[in-house]
Amino acid sequence: MPVLSKKNKLPLYYQLKAIIEERIESGEWAPGAQAPSERELCEQFKISRITVRQALAELVVEGRLTRDQGRGTFVAKPRIEQQLAQLTGFTQDMQARGQRPGATVLQLEAATAPPALARALQLKPDEPVVLLKRLRLADGEPLAVETAYLPDRLCHGLLSENLEDRSLYKLLTEKFNIAPARAEQQMEAVACPAAEAKLLGIRKNSPVLHMHRTTFDRDDRPFERVESFYRGDKYVFRAELTGLL
Repeated sequence: MPVLSKKNKLPLYYQLKAIIEERIESGEWAPGAQAPSERELCEQFKISRITVRQALAELVVEGRLTRDQGRGTFVAKPRIEQQLAQLTGFTQDMQARGQRPGATVLQLEAATAPPALARALQLKPDEPVVLLKRLRLADGEPLAVETAYLPDRLCHGLLSENLEDRSLYKLLTEKFNIAPARAEQQMEAVACPAAEAKLLGIRKNSPVLHMHRTTFDRDDRPFERVESFYRGDKYVFRAELTGLL
């Protein structure tokens, strides 16, 4: 059984954290399993409760563990990875991972684009857009809040479509002949606003990934401007980088 050593230059909490991470990665602690209590870890490793709490707190922040008030600490499910080098929709991402994609429509209406949005979509002044706001789900669990704006002239009739649990990109391709070809995306970590936090089932100011994306079709026309809030404890973005030759 692993032991913690005060002679080690690494702090005791960090040593415990590394042991727990190894147990999670090896499968000894399976996703969804309840972790030992603070008292049990204190007795097992002969360390103080403060040390145990610090290790567990960092693992919760990093998304390796989750806390359920009144029930205890549990091993978190693996985060969903998305490759930044590929342009895919939410539905396609979830299906590729063997999860059931879903969407709850929160808002679907005609709107007038503000100046910044009009520039991004290359719209004429006062040109109408379709506003589509949805809560995106994976196996019934909320993962993201997406608000998309699309030029009405490119997808006239979208307002009459049922977009519950449906792929927007598939519909645009099949019915409106708009095939996503590339996108420009900006992403940053922010504290989640109250309204989005309530929808996502997390606390206000929890860390989320806040994204803006402009998507272009095969004729290089911008057809979508979307703002998204992704749960930081459930989602991770991965990119492969190469050096300059």
